[in-house]
Amino acid sequence: MRHRRHGRRVRADASSESSGVRFPFARPRDLVELPLFPLPLVLFPGQVLPLKIFEYRYRIMTHTLLQTDLRFGVVYANEVTGTAAAIGCVAEVLKHEKHPEDRFTLVCKGQQRFRVHEIVRTKPYLVARVEWLEDRPSAEPAPGEDAETLAREVEGLMKDVIRLSNKVSGKQNKKDKEGDDLRKQAFPTPFSFWVASTFEGAPAEQQALLELTDTTERLKREQSTLRNTLNYLTAATAVKDVFRSSSSKDTPEDFPSEEPPVGGPD
Repeated sequence: MRHRRHGRRVRADASSESSGVRFPFARPRDLVELPLFPLPLVLFPGQVLPLKIFEYRYRIMTHTLLQTDLRFGVVYANEVTGTAAAIGCVAEVLKHEKHPEDRFTLVCKGQQRFRVHEIVRTKPYLVARVEWLEDRPSAEPAPGEDAETLAREVEGLMKDVIRLSNKVSGKQNKKDKEGDDLRKQAFPTPFSFWVASTFEGAPAEQQALLELTDTTERLKREQSTLRNTLNYLTAATAVKDVFRSSSSKDTPEDFPSEEPPVGGPD
């Protein structure tokens, strides 16, 4: 797991979407239309997403967005199976820059989540009817399993993971300022989304976290993932310390010289 605060830059090319992308649908309710952008990543509320737009269909979409409400839906597209998730996250364009040949650079930010119910148009880009999703109030939690307590525990695990990750990678400092205040007074729900956004390289797990509609369940799942990561890093750190200790005890006399005698071989 890599700890990063900012979204990665993504190229919006033809590999991001296939005309064969398939969505699982549910029964319509109160729906709104939303342009869709299938991408090989999972976007979370509050996460920053830079994009480079150069494919024709998305240049058209960008022109439309800049003249309307600046919002489109990002859905995770599995490039291997050709399927797209039914639950995604709205991206709002915060800044844009136009380049030669009608290309764009966008800086977007994740907003609310949605569920795709049906595709209403595929040309020149996908448009779907979607339903907004919000976390439901949790049932009466067991002692120690309320959202605030879980958020504090997850923050502590994140700090430990960052500290050990830096130690394993050799980037350990006397004081890790980045780990001082990860939450920055965020409420449990937005904090749970931020934690999920750091689980890069595991899009299936990220998608599962995005789809949960209970903050405590999301935090408990993140707690389990971070504990597993921490156990791995603890073992890796122990192994590294053993090798470091062993190396410090070795002397040149412990090993035969690989150089031939001065006179050369007989």
